[in-house]
Amino acid sequence: MIRLSELKIPLSALPVVAPRAADAPAENDHDRAPLAHPMVALRQLAAQTLGLPESSLGDLQVFKRSFDARQAEIRAVYIVDLTLSDPALEQHLLQQHAANPHIQPTPDMAYRPVAQAPANLPRRPVVVGFGPCGIFAALVLAQMGFKPIVLERGRPVRERTKDTWGLWRKHVLKPESNVQYGEGGAGTFSDGKLWSQIKDPRHLGRKVMAEFVKAGAPPEILVEAHPHIGTFKLVKVVEALRAQIIALGGEVRFEQRVIDVDVETVNGQRQVRGLTVLNQATGQTEALRADHVVLALGHSARDTFAMLHQRGVAMEAKPFSVGFRIEHPQSVIDRALWGRHAGSPVLGAAAYKLVHHARNGRTVYSFCMCPGGTVVAATSEPGRVVTNGMSQYSRNERNANAGVVVGIEPSDFPQEAADFHQAFDPLDADLYTQEAINLRAKNAQAVHPLAGINLQRRLESNAYLLGGSSYDAPGQLVGDFLADQPSSSLGSVLPSYRPGVKLGSLHTALPHYAIAALREALPVFGKKIKGFDMPDAVLTGVETRTSSPLRMPRGDNFQSTNTAGLYPGGEGAGYAGGILSAGVDGIKLAEALARAMVTP
Repeated sequence: MIRLSELKIPLSALPVVAPRAADAPAENDHDRAPLAHPMVALRQLAAQTLGLPESSLGDLQVFKRSFDARQAEIRAVYIVDLTLSDPALEQHLLQQHAANPHIQPTPDMAYRPVAQAPANLPRRPVVVGFGPCGIFAALVLAQMGFKPIVLERGRPVRERTKDTWGLWRKHVLKPESNVQYGEGGAGTFSDGKLWSQIKDPRHLGRKVMAEFVKAGAPPEILVEAHPHIGTFKLVKVVEALRAQIIALGGEVRFEQRVIDVDVETVNGQRQVRGLTVLNQATGQTEALRADHVVLALGHSARDTFAMLHQRGVAMEAKPFSVGFRIEHPQSVIDRALWGRHAGSPVLGAAAYKLVHHARNGRTVYSFCMCPGGTVVAATSEPGRVVTNGMSQYSRNERNANAGVVVGIEPSDFPQEAADFHQAFDPLDADLYTQEAINLRAKNAQAVHPLAGINLQRRLESNAYLLGGSSYDAPGQLVGDFLADQPSSSLGSVLPSYRPGVKLGSLHTALPHYAIAALREALPVFGKKIKGFDMPDAVLTGVETRTSSPLRMPRGDNFQSTNTAGLYPGGEGAGYAGGILSAGVDGIKLAEALARAMVTP
């Protein structure tokens, strides 16, 4: 087959699909008709590109569709795969156009397992965590016959959804069942974005997407350049993936929290030998023998990070970002980005990506932009407030929201005794304080691996107080934030965060350098997107879970650099930044583990 890219069709030539009604009561499988493409125009353009009569073309399939909005007339940009009626002509054309990057052979994107479990499997592998990384690690292991055991500290996705709504509607937090913990991981309560900038020469991302579609996701996610699923649809998809793992001999155990690891040292080599697991439903503990363990913890498993650190598992502090959620009317963003095409059912809700390098050396950027979505309460710990963004598949809510966040370096992490004592239990805090002192005695620039948690917890606890100590979030209008004056009433933008927003001042909600960088960046963003710095736009704090505050180093074999048999991955270990990249990393972990189990 031949792959043609950069086939551009005017927006006006695309078939129009009726959008979901604005007052539709609930999202369902009929929110949107399948994508429709201008196949006649695409065939004509493909033939013209190849210099052939249209009759020479065989089958034509759309691979990707994106939009180019850099001119007044927006164009759809297609990548297509096609066959020719004369197969012998295909190779001739590819040779003729070898120097043209837009005319290439269609790559082989099929996934092929790297191993098959032996009949006498000595011991089943264990996957800790059932977010995107853990799901795909377990799924691929199951598909290769390794019958993994999955340990998830939270609850099944439907029970978890009820618990999450309990915080949003009733101010009741369940620390083990919330936006961060439970089946599907943090990605379940997000926009369900399925694109990434990772290098993917083996097309593992396609494997992730194909499995999502097989599990019930909309087929168009395979075609859209920036696909998403949305929370309600993700619930069904996650359940279907779990069912497939179980059908292949895997096992998924919920409300099982790993509280210890058994590490054996032989000839100077550390090797994992088992896990201690707390059944949170019964309160009983169990020793589980395991020689191969995938650690797909997620970025908020702070207690597990601390336990692994105390057991000597290698980890190091890494940068992350902190900031606020910003909300605008989606119509403002649509007009700014789509111009006269705003409201087009073909285009849908507009999304943006912004970055600014501030004078104080900090980088400010938009994060996890959710078109037509809501700001959600995302804490997993009592007495702390965390925000995140979420959209349904329809992206049909009134507001657009995104994180506006500032890069934080490990050198910014507080690591004095008072900082550890504010963030950890006293005995642990004393231990970490002494470790930090010892590290700095050897290297003045050294940062304790858990010091980033100090900063996260400090900001989240302060946000809880600023919000009135009820899980309401502190908020401020953009105009007042820029003028450094507290907000007392809302304007035209109604915040979507639940339980609620308490207006006031956010100038103490983040470190001073972050506040300064944000005040500089917002007017700059307003010049890039008209209305972005509108005075009535609402800031809601705080966004602190952008990524893990630490990384667990691993070797080329994907195992911990100092503990054989541990396979750290996904967002929690510092190797992913979203659903797709976490899923891809899960596949890589499964493959590495499988190779290790079948290699003598």
